[in-house]
Amino acid sequence: MKTQIVLVFAVLCACARADVAHVLHDATTTPQPGPPNPYIFSYQAGRAPGHVDRQHTEVSDGTGVVRGAFSYVDPKNQLRTVQYVADENGFHPQLSHELEDSESVKLAKQKHFALYNKIAQEHANELHHQAAAVAGPQDSEAVVRATNKHLSLFERIAAEHAAIGAQHEAERKALEAAGAYDQTEDGQYHP
Repeated sequence: MKTQIVLVFAVLCACARADVAHVLHDATTTPQPGPPNPYIFSYQAGRAPGHVDRQHTEVSDGTGVVRGAFSYVDPKNQLRTVQYVADENGFHPQLSHELEDSESVKLAKQKHFALYNKIAQEHANELHHQAAAVAGPQDSEAVVRATNKHLSLFERIAAEHAAIGAQHEAERKALEAAGAYDQTEDGQYHP
């Protein structure tokens, strides 16, 4: 029992002496980052022992400008190299090779440009513009059906309201003729 009390006392003392500066740190005095540190790194790697198929080198001079280059062997077994500079204006790569489109990309571009040219010709035709301006947008079948349904309901409700209004007017006139109501006061009939 005495050992347990001594152990608890030791733990409490350790907690009391613990550094809690990080808890008490004032959030308004956050440290400002210092200037960039210069660095240099480089690596080479390969898929087989003794064989290098990719490498990367990068240098920072400490002013925020980073220069580097990386190389790799592409699926066609050609060496590709990209040199770059990264600065306050962005990332600026220079390729050692021309990018080539795959066959599917070439076909997609041809299809896109053909469709683009067709639309451009239609829009260049003045008759097309005039017809579109006069005709306006066309409603779809769903919009036509919904519009007709709405108009039908509107006409039915308007007819019901007119019948109710006529019935109320007839009742009012009948009561007036019978002398059941005196003059109106505050917009209401009083007997």
